[in-house]
Amino acid sequence: MSVYTPRHFETADRAAIARLMHDHPFATLVTPSAAEAHVSHLPLLLVAGCEPHGTLIGHMARANPHWQNAARTESIAIFHGPHAYVSPGWYADPANAVPTWNYATVHAQGTLDIIEDATEARRVLDTLVHRFESHREAPWSFAMPERQRDALVGAIVAFRIRVRRLTAKFKLSQNRSADDQARVVSALEREDHPDAASLAAWMRAYGPGNPGG
Repeated sequence: MSVYTPRHFETADRAAIARLMHDHPFATLVTPSAAEAHVSHLPLLLVAGCEPHGTLIGHMARANPHWQNAARTESIAIFHGPHAYVSPGWYADPANAVPTWNYATVHAQGTLDIIEDATEARRVLDTLVHRFESHREAPWSFAMPERQRDALVGAIVAFRIRVRRLTAKFKLSQNRSADDQARVVSALEREDHPDAASLAAWMRAYGPGNPGG
């Protein structure tokens, strides 16, 4: 499995890749099979270690048949970063341009390792809860009786994916002139849409000629 990536949209910036996966953890997990592909949408966290690409951790419902098939073949986790429509009217010469879509995405490939140990599965769940609750004024935590908590943990399947291959595609108008790139960023910042503003910030940080680009 691979994603079409023209050379000017390729990136090997590990910090930018890790940031995208951290800031946009809600991923699409795809596992091919003979009958039909299994697809699940779920948060995945990148854990440092197991170089060269790290390890993803997550969980899904035990009732989801995806995990029963994923342990036998390689899966791909797709992290969707900022994205937005780009109008040709923003370019210096709009008559000789066409509409497009700018975006940043990361594909992480590896095989699911199902975590059978209940204590370790609980640790994965606690890590996810901490990631999304720790910044709140009153963070939620497991306060129910142990027996009830164990039943909830038993209803999910925790897993890790040791990433074998990591591919990033940052389509940020690198194929346009510096003037057109600046025009796109300015236009995106004027759009009344959070995705456009997020993409503009990403282009400023990681587009051509920028510190992270």
